[in-house]
Amino acid sequence: MDNMSDKKPAIDIQKPYNEVDISWSGDSKYEEIIRIIEDGYYEVDLSGTFIFVNDALCRIFGYHKNRLLGANINDFADQTNNVKGFNAFKEVFETQISKQELDWEITRGDGEKCHVEASVSLIMDPDVKNRARGYRGILRDITGRKAAEEGLRRSEERFRFLIEKSPLGVSLMDKDNNYKYLNPKFSSMFGYSLEEISTGREWLRKAYPDKDYRNLVIANWIYNMERFGTGDARIETRDVHCKDGSKKTVKFTSVTMETGDQIIFSEDITEQKRLESQLVQAQKVESLGTLAGGIAHNFNNLLMGIQGNTSLMMMDMNDGHPYFTRLKNIEKLVQSGAKLTYQLLGYARAGNYEIRPISLNRIIMETSDTFATTRKEIRVHFDLNEDGCGIIADQSQIEQVLLNLFVNAADAMSAGGDLYLSTSYVNTAELKDNLYNPKPGDYVLLSVRDTGIGMDKDVLNRIFDPFFTTKGLGRGTGLGLASVYGIIKAHAGYIDVESKKGHGTTFRILLPKSKRALMQSRDVQTEIIKGSGTVLVADDEPIVLEVAVQFLQALGYNVMQAKGGIEAAEIYRSKKDMIDLVILDLIMPDMGGGEVYNVMKANNPDVKVILSSGYSMEGQATEILNRGCNGFIQKPFEMETLSGEIKRVLNK
Repeated sequence: MDNMSDKKPAIDIQKPYNEVDISWSGDSKYEEIIRIIEDGYYEVDLSGTFIFVNDALCRIFGYHKNRLLGANINDFADQTNNVKGFNAFKEVFETQISKQELDWEITRGDGEKCHVEASVSLIMDPDVKNRARGYRGILRDITGRKAAEEGLRRSEERFRFLIEKSPLGVSLMDKDNNYKYLNPKFSSMFGYSLEEISTGREWLRKAYPDKDYRNLVIANWIYNMERFGTGDARIETRDVHCKDGSKKTVKFTSVTMETGDQIIFSEDITEQKRLESQLVQAQKVESLGTLAGGIAHNFNNLLMGIQGNTSLMMMDMNDGHPYFTRLKNIEKLVQSGAKLTYQLLGYARAGNYEIRPISLNRIIMETSDTFATTRKEIRVHFDLNEDGCGIIADQSQIEQVLLNLFVNAADAMSAGGDLYLSTSYVNTAELKDNLYNPKPGDYVLLSVRDTGIGMDKDVLNRIFDPFFTTKGLGRGTGLGLASVYGIIKAHAGYIDVESKKGHGTTFRILLPKSKRALMQSRDVQTEIIKGSGTVLVADDEPIVLEVAVQFLQALGYNVMQAKGGIEAAEIYRSKKDMIDLVILDLIMPDMGGGEVYNVMKANNPDVKVILSSGYSMEGQATEILNRGCNGFIQKPFEMETLSGEIKRVLNK
């Protein structure tokens, strides 16, 4: 081996290969086998010079035999591979033990690199005992295998990178339900390391501490294992307890591989589920609000009939009449019914609001003072912003919100407790982790916190539903918090609630901050104002139409009546010069108030119209008012209110 050198024997490589003097050192009966095998066969002397090569080796090296024979093996590899080869040959020479699977990289005749796997053993001199005369071995081209191994290695690296950096938790479980691997996301999601949950049994015990729920998880797992085959994705959503005590909703996607191992992807969908629940709640509230608004509209029409007939009867009698007191009681009941529909319309975001800049702090102090005088066992604490916290809102509606929240808190503290009220200014940039996503801008934040009994999750999910109450039969309408929700939403605000059984409740309300000066409220019309002229009144409800006609006649007006929108439009076309004012119902089946108003406006740009509806002036009514309509009156209305609105419009 020490005699291997760069010295090459003289050989005429131009001489035809079949004329080259080749000495075969082996048994001639194996020569043909050596020549036809697919693997390369070689023999070199102690200096590393080729003395025999078969055709397969020539194909591997990419050279003719004449180029290889007499050439040194070192000529076909770089320094690193030559050192590797030298050490291998030296080891065989010194130990006389064959070396298998020597991995070399050689340069082929076309310049390409080629990976070969070779075996090396000594050729012994038959004439001299224990004397080596060279080396022989089998050489195999493993370039393709090396490329495949490198591709696999890179693929594994990419796969491992993806798994390690995956936003999903990834775990690998063997066929005996033992965990083999957890990626970093899995550990950060649940808090457990591989050592802590080495087995599926340990995972189940920690992730699902409730035995009944754990048994359900196991049953579903077994059912899906039997139902789905190898390669099929099994998707299950479960509530998982994490190491830190938190609870998460997780979607697991499991796949059984050919080996029997299972790869499991874990996606935390807690926030998604919360948002879905919030959306469902919002949609439910929206649909219930529409229903509530429709009920309130129809009910207000009925109240209008009762109110009108009562008022008309009372006009013909003095307070000494035996029925006068009863009629006054009926009026009071109508007013109570109107307040109830007012709450319904508030929930439906259809209340008759007078929006203007007001001080939230002032309303809080006034409302809480009234409340405190009736519930002295409740201690009220204030932490109010110093400058008044101006908002754009309807004062009576905000008073209703506060009163409902105070009453709700008092019911939760029947034995007494503390009520904490605070206000502050916030910007949407400061808000985080809210159930709502407010429009960008400045808001006033109102917090109402009590130390009462709190609510469980089921109650918490339903507190804003209309007619839902926990007070029992006859003790509550179930409209208090429902109307709070509707009023706040109608004021472009946001409300959420946080509560836990035995730990009190906190309501947080956002209302748009006012940039205008604060105003005082207007006085309510309290006297009947008579007048003169001709009024056209249109309503599809016969009883409402009858009452309105009698009201107007009692006030001194000449009256034309229409039983619907189409009839009203026709009357106005033909008699517009005689009509001083139109009282127009907003919702009519044949032609709505908005369309009738357009017809009248086209016939007379100066037409004077008061809209009337069991709904509010919000929405469609506001749009018509913005187009020039002169006024709005909400049913059920009293004669005083009607007379004042007519006088205001006619005097414009």
